[in-house]
Amino acid sequence: MDKPLLIVVASSYAAYRSYIFRTVSSRYRLWLLNPTPPTWEQPYIEGHTVVDCLDRRALTEAAAAVAREHEVAGFYCYDEVYIETAAWAGAALGLTTLDPEAVARCRDKTATRQALEKAGIPQPASRAVATFEEAREFAEQTGYPVILKPRNLGGSLGLRKVEDPAGLAAAFEVTRGAVVPGIHRFEDCVIVEEFLDGPEVSVDSVVFEGECTPMIVGRKVLGGTEAMAFEEIGHDVDGADPLLDDPAAMDLVRRTHAALGFENGFTHAEYKVTPKGLYAIEVNARLGGGMIPYLGQLTSGTDAALAAADVAAGRRPTVEFPDPRRAASVRFAYPAYDMVVESARAREELLVPPIHEMGMSAAPGMTVRLPPHGLARSGYVIAVAPTLAESRAALADPARFFEITGRPLS
Repeated sequence: MDKPLLIVVASSYAAYRSYIFRTVSSRYRLWLLNPTPPTWEQPYIEGHTVVDCLDRRALTEAAAAVAREHEVAGFYCYDEVYIETAAWAGAALGLTTLDPEAVARCRDKTATRQALEKAGIPQPASRAVATFEEAREFAEQTGYPVILKPRNLGGSLGLRKVEDPAGLAAAFEVTRGAVVPGIHRFEDCVIVEEFLDGPEVSVDSVVFEGECTPMIVGRKVLGGTEAMAFEEIGHDVDGADPLLDDPAAMDLVRRTHAALGFENGFTHAEYKVTPKGLYAIEVNARLGGGMIPYLGQLTSGTDAALAAADVAAGRRPTVEFPDPRRAASVRFAYPAYDMVVESARAREELLVPPIHEMGMSAAPGMTVRLPPHGLARSGYVIAVAPTLAESRAALADPARFFEITGRPLS
């Protein structure tokens, strides 16, 4: 019997996403809708259509053309930029496993806050503002430090921490200037938010017919400089993370999804760990980025990408943890400055246990800009070990695994 066909919306970089195609294609045939022709995706797909994936009408028409020739089991998308148009296009084809309105509530941080407030979910105080004066008023009301972030962007673009009134104006301009072409821009496009002290964790969960199953807990590693303060320079995943066995924490995760009306799909939710328990920061209607689902596979054998595909096809996912629990860490490569890349190399001679894998995404001719003006990840290195202490120690100096040179940008 032929495997069911999934339409995949957008693919991104091979370095960070090829594991998804590799595992999902083991159970499903794939048809790729993508802004550019396929390259690395070719071995995993049955066909493709080049289309502007941010154009809802064009995406829907391209998907409908595939559906006229093939029986389509579902729509599959893991990219924050395209998840909303993918949900609408899937709904237009009568595929009901990803509710566009639930996705929109996740994408819009103000709508998320409103839904969670009604349900009594702990969260920081926040307000969407259109002007600097409104931002200053709310910051003074809340008290410093505060966080500024774009209302409906991801990847930490435009995210700034403001310690005192003197830094607010410059941070406001950075956040307001963070734009992704094709993404709807609200008039009150800047979120001013109470700063909560404490570590941040992510919980990746699969949701099927309202049943939420947390699968992976990620511990975020942030940059140490002011410019990189909110850049996720890596993640740590323990297959036996105690939060997965914490009834109160997992109940909060499930109540968060219920409050958002998120019935089917996959989410990457972020929480702050405070003395009063978990506080909800945001819920993204997609697989976690930063290779977190891959770390889940390496540490416990649980396959988040395949579980997400099952839900997309209207199937109840099987969530298993078959392997002995281990720990894994990933750290990302960054150039020393904004540049046009001239050479980029992962030092594969250092690929000895517990170093498990490394790769590059930067290539000669590519322009990379450091945060907050760009996402400058240029490669990755992964360590797998019996404990997090060991995997973290192996990556204590991640820069040594990479050589990146380039022409500085003005």
